[in-house]
Amino acid sequence: MPPSGKVLVFAGSARSGSFNKKLAAYGAKALTAAGADVTLIDLADYPAAIYNGDYEDATGMPGSMRELKTLIASHDAVMISTPEYNGCVPPLLVNVLSWTSRPDGDKPNAPVFRNKPVAIMATSPGGRGGIRVIPRLRDCLAEVGAMVIPGFATVAGAAKAFDEDGALIGEHEANAVTDLAERLVAAI
Repeated sequence: MPPSGKVLVFAGSARSGSFNKKLAAYGAKALTAAGADVTLIDLADYPAAIYNGDYEDATGMPGSMRELKTLIASHDAVMISTPEYNGCVPPLLVNVLSWTSRPDGDKPNAPVFRNKPVAIMATSPGGRGGIRVIPRLRDCLAEVGAMVIPGFATVAGAAKAFDEDGALIGEHEANAVTDLAERLVAAI
């Protein structure tokens, strides 16, 4: 069966041992099983200064953000796994959304997230699994024009939620990610 769409997957964390990177990798496998052509990236490979209008005026869009913006535009959908920082969207992810939603120099702004289906999920070591960040990330994505698909997946107790191969141990959590992946592919 040929892939039914291209999906870009990443975690909103650059930390090498990130639980959300594990969840993103698991989500990528679920998307592949659902029939998608998947690209899994690490935001650590796309460093950029914190967005500031004066910096942008002086130097333009960082090459890493231009590359990421092009990558997002070349995919039919996006899946994001995000950490929760004090109940909020992490600064790295806010910065990525800030830069990639900007026009690039004299090129007209073609918002890369406009009407693009996006699936969101979160994990954390705590008992809530990042649930508090979900509505905040949904709002941020809506503001940049994304079509956030209904629902989400969260994984509590992240330190013990994955086996040594990166698979989710809990059946409920694994099913939630599988269901989210299938809904994202259907939305393409």
